[in-house]
Amino acid sequence: MTHAAAAPAALTGNAEAGKTAFRKCASCHQVGPSARGGFGPKLTGVIGRKAGATTDYKYSAAMKNANIVWTEQNLAGFLKAPSDFIPGNNMRFWGIGNPQQVADLLAYLRTQ
Repeated sequence: MTHAAAAPAALTGNAEAGKTAFRKCASCHQVGPSARGGFGPKLTGVIGRKAGATTDYKYSAAMKNANIVWTEQNLAGFLKAPSDFIPGNNMRFWGIGNPQQVADLLAYLRTQ
């Protein structure tokens, strides 16, 4: 019988801090009612969306074939280490090692 490791307690994110942290994302991603894909896909409504699903961005084969939904847990894993979470994706970003900053970004994205 195997036992799943207990998940760490979820951190409470701060949407205002997440908005500030999103500045590092904004060079490639847009959010809000008029958001469009550009250098990266728009992130409005990303939580709950299938990976590689927006129509205004050309995704890598790795992202299109990832067959995942962007839950907060999946987004947290991706933000921590994008190339490890979905090898071969196009996002050229090392990741965010600070769990509180990830929680803040997720809190902000929930508002978008």
